[in-house]
Parts: sequence; C-alpha cells; structure tokens
Amino acid sequence: MPAAPTRRERKRKNVGDRLYEAALALFVDKGFDATTMDEIAERADVARATVFNHYPQKAAFLEEWGRRRRARVAEILVGEHVQDLPGPEQLRHYLREMAELNTGARRETAALLDASLRFGSPLRGPALEVELTDVIRRGQDRGELCPDADPALAGQVLAAGYFATVLRWAGDEHPFDLTRRLEDLANLVLGGLLPRSTI
Repeated sequence: MPAAPTRRERKRKNVGDRLYEAALALFVDKGFDATTMDEIAERADVARATVFNHYPQKAAFLEEWGRRRRARVAEILVGEHVQDLPGPEQLRHYLREMAELNTGARRETAALLDASLRFGSPLRGPALEVELTDVIRRGQDRGELCPDADPALAGQVLAAGYFATVLRWAGDEHPFDLTRRLEDLANLVLGGLLPRSTI
C-alpha cells in the first residue's frame, strides 16, 4: 500500500489543481491562444512564478487535461470490470466512455482539443495509442483478435481516428452522435475493409 502523501505534497497538489481549474475555465471562456500565464496566476490567486513551477509552459495544461481524461475513463472501466470482457468489447467500451466524457463537456472539448492538436502532443505522444494497443494485444493473447495484426499499428489507427472524429464533432454546429461514430470506427478497424476471401 503506497504511503500517504505528506502535507507538503498535499499542498502542492492543491495548488496544482487550483491552477489547472483556473486555466481550463479561462481556455473555455477566452480560448487557449488568448489566455496568458499571468491571467491563470491571477484567476488562481497565486504568484506568476508559481504557475511556471507547476506548469512550465501553457501546453503542459493541455497534456494534463488529456492525462486526467484518460485516467477518469480508466477508473470507470476498472469499476465496471471491463477488463473481463472480450477484447473487441473492451475497445468499444473504452471509446464509448471517451465519447460520453466529451459529450458531457462539449464546450471544454471544443476549446481544448484543437489547442491540444496544435500545441500539445496527443498525436506525437503515445499515451492513448499505447492504451488502445494494450487492449488489442490482450485480445490477441486470449485468441479473441487476429494474431497476425500489428497491435501497435491498430492502436495508432484507432487513436488517430479518435482525435479526427472528436475534432470534427466538436467543431460541428449540428454535431453528430459521437458515441455511435466512435463505435463505427472501432467496428471498422476490428472488421477490416476487405472481405476475408480477398485477403
């Protein structure tokens, strides 16, 4: 069992959380580009240097946003024992939970996803891709998914498809059903495009 955080660690986390919430509120209200680190410090009622101690650059807030969202989905999946489901269902469930998270915070997603793709590293960094790859690999190990497929490539395709789909949904004046579209993406990757007889 991990040791309980010290008072100093709790205080640091509290300040970090306050900065994070202040930054997100400003990004949604003003946009990522228009928000300054000084404004984040003022909103969180801390010194400017404190912001840089926790988040050395503004893009670090975007990385934290993505990390917290993935952690929230992982927490939900563990609570629902999704790891006990077959690999294909795990993939669908993962994307379904991500869709619900986005749908429940559409303004936030619209404000931060575009900035994340421009200034962050969701496509360059492997976080989501690795998580999806792990699900695929476990499905292969259990004989539920084709053993010849490259799990890393499939994870990469799913991650790229996820970001492209959510970005289009967030910017659409009349958004489509995100949950259904991401499920279609999962089914497309799981099933492939060519009939088995032609492969």
